[in-house]
Amino acid sequence: MRYWLMKSEPDVFGIDHLAKRKHQTEHWDGVRNYQVRNMIRDVIKSGDRAFFYHSSCAVPGIAGVIRIVSDGYPDSSALEPSNEHYDPKSTAANPRWYMVDVQLEHKFDRVISLQTLRQHPALAKMPILQRGNRLSITPVSPVEWKFILKLARQHD
Repeated sequence: MRYWLMKSEPDVFGIDHLAKRKHQTEHWDGVRNYQVRNMIRDVIKSGDRAFFYHSSCAVPGIAGVIRIVSDGYPDSSALEPSNEHYDPKSTAANPRWYMVDVQLEHKFDRVISLQTLRQHPALAKMPILQRGNRLSITPVSPVEWKFILKLARQHD
């Protein structure tokens, strides 16, 4: 099992949106970065877990835990001309973009803010805390995972 941090803007699709979906499950689509696409296609697997991170908002931070419930598969939004994620170079026979399905596991009572994450030297190497990192999905080490879950229990 691997651990991840998956970023989304809460006004576009936040943890509360996921909580309202049937079976609290939804596909994670719209990724248009080749490095992240490769992770979704080749590395992220069903059974992995991830922190759901709210970005580009008043208090960016980790809002809860999700489980990956599918391996990567072609992102159908790339094939729909009316979709904002449409890519005319992507075809059903030769997809360029991939997605996974995620399921809500636990919403935290309070977001663990980016500011709080920055206060802990044990988390200093997390990609989310590095200058210039704009990737929407990044790996989380097992040590970082356990540390953040401990922080969450202190916050809940």
